[in-house]
Formats: sequence, C-alpha cells, structure tokens
Amino acid sequence: MALFWRHGYEPTSLAHLKDAMGGISAASLYAAFGSKEALYREAIELYMASIGKEIRKALEDPELDPIEAVERALRSAAREQTRGTQPRGCMVVLSATNCSPENEHIQAAMKAERRRTRLAFRDCLLRAVQSGALDPETDVDSMSAFFSTLLNGISIQARDGASRDELNETIDLALVNLKLRMAA
Repeated sequence: MALFWRHGYEPTSLAHLKDAMGGISAASLYAAFGSKEALYREAIELYMASIGKEIRKALEDPELDPIEAVERALRSAAREQTRGTQPRGCMVVLSATNCSPENEHIQAAMKAERRRTRLAFRDCLLRAVQSGALDPETDVDSMSAFFSTLLNGISIQARDGASRDELNETIDLALVNLKLRMAA
C-alpha cells in the first residue's frame, strides 16, 4: 500500500513490489494477487478501511451534527495526511491522477472514489439544511464541491510538506464560510 501511495500506480514497478514483499518471485506475487492491478485495488480497499475511513465515517454518521461532521472529516484528513509514519497526502487523490491510456480505468476508479466522498459531503450538508442547521437557501452542491476541493487540496499540500497546523488554519477559514451559512 505504501509504495502505491508514495509513488503512484504506474511508477510502482513489479520489482518494487517484489522487494517490499521480502523478495518474493513474480510468480508468487501473481499467484497471490493475480496482477499488479488486483494488488493495487486491494491496497486501495485497505487504505479506505483504515486510513481513509474516518472522513466518510464522520460525514455519513446520522447521529453526528452535520456541521461537526464536516469539521471532523477535514481535521481527520489533516491529521492522517501529515503523520510521520506513512506517506503524506491521500492515496486516493495522489496515486492515480495521471495514467497512460491503458490504465485510464484505474484513474477512473479513483475519480469515482473521490466522487463518493464529494457526495458524502453533499448528503451531510443536505442533512444540515433539513435539520435547520444551515440556511435553506444553501447551495449544497456547490458547497460540497468546495469542501471536496479543499479535501483534495489538503492532500496535495500535505504531500508538498505543509504542516498539520498550516492545514488546520486553512480548514478554520473554510469553516468560517460554512458557519456564515448557518440558519439564524
């Protein structure tokens, strides 16, 4: 997972993967996973079930105040994506942004994952409108695009070396925008 996360799908070679797995043979790797793509998909599943789970968990929790859920999702991203024990940034955002034509389906799969997160923001914001926490005139589609864009930007900034504090300051500014739309 860390190799795909750090280097991306295409740049991670079979040799890198074999070395990371203790020098196993190509035949053993293919016997265990079937293909590099199947291994990548398993790595994405592991990422989403571990490091990436907190974002959607917060956004999809019907018991959590929606405004708090948005904040928790963003702060979780800043925390997870700046840990010193793993690659920086988000694997879903960074591992397959540019692919050759034969791997465009990998790029499309990550685009679909990012879309699911944007829709989770949308559904959370819609709950906020329905509960009266946000002004009924709030454009939840535009606001969910805004927070999704911020989330993707957090990933790039984290990869570029931004500190958790710097990312949290940016999140603070975004939350001011959200709180301005809170119902009176």
